[in-house]
Amino acid sequence: MDQEEQRAHELRELSAQVARVKEKTAQVKEKTRPWKETIALVLAIAAAQVSLHSATIFSGLVPAGLATQAVRGALNILFFGLATVALFGISAKTRAFFEPRIGSAHAAVIRYALLLVGLVVILIITLQLFSVAVRGLLLGTALTSVLIGIAAQQSLSNVFAGMVLLLSRPFRVGDPIQLRAGALGGQLQGIVTEIGITYIRLDTGDTVMNVPNSQVLAAAVGPVPRHADKPVPPPVPGAENPATRPPGTGTHA
Repeated sequence: MDQEEQRAHELRELSAQVARVKEKTAQVKEKTRPWKETIALVLAIAAAQVSLHSATIFSGLVPAGLATQAVRGALNILFFGLATVALFGISAKTRAFFEPRIGSAHAAVIRYALLLVGLVVILIITLQLFSVAVRGLLLGTALTSVLIGIAAQQSLSNVFAGMVLLLSRPFRVGDPIQLRAGALGGQLQGIVTEIGITYIRLDTGDTVMNVPNSQVLAAAVGPVPRHADKPVPPPVPGAENPATRPPGTGTHA
């Protein structure tokens, strides 16, 4: 077993140990019911309902006008805080639930998607509770998102390429691979140590490189051939190839 295969074997063993530890941790977390997140979500919904009917509920308790608006504003802020706490807790529980089943990278994608959608929904509901015109704000947000998307085109391409790599799985953590693309300056060989949302980590033996996912997706990917670290020298023009020399013959002085 050469050094490359030994390094790949050791990395697979380490990855398996880490996966077993994560699986045990996830099993312990699964047994813990998300009571805190559930209570926070119920209280957030209750705060939103009380805020919507504050004029009726507090009609005889607080003076009308400014006091009612202050109570309503406090309830709206309370809704935003409790809903955000519940969202982060539920997303963490969701990641812990899916991580031993589909891997840490896929579970992270699910968590980030849940956080993004949840934060948008919470923000829209909070603005509606404050009686803010959401339609005009959404139009301005859409234009801003387009501008941000154009400015962060390279980063977004890496994110979407990372999702494609996670779903298609052309390689796994611990696999020795080689990448061939002009954008990468030729050919790269190494062992995959991590598959992230924007980069993959490639251990080339001399160093650990972060390769953008968009470049990986556009490159030709394949396994490292055996004895790739010992390339066969090209034949010298005009010289006789020893491999094709008839048996029993030698070089002439």
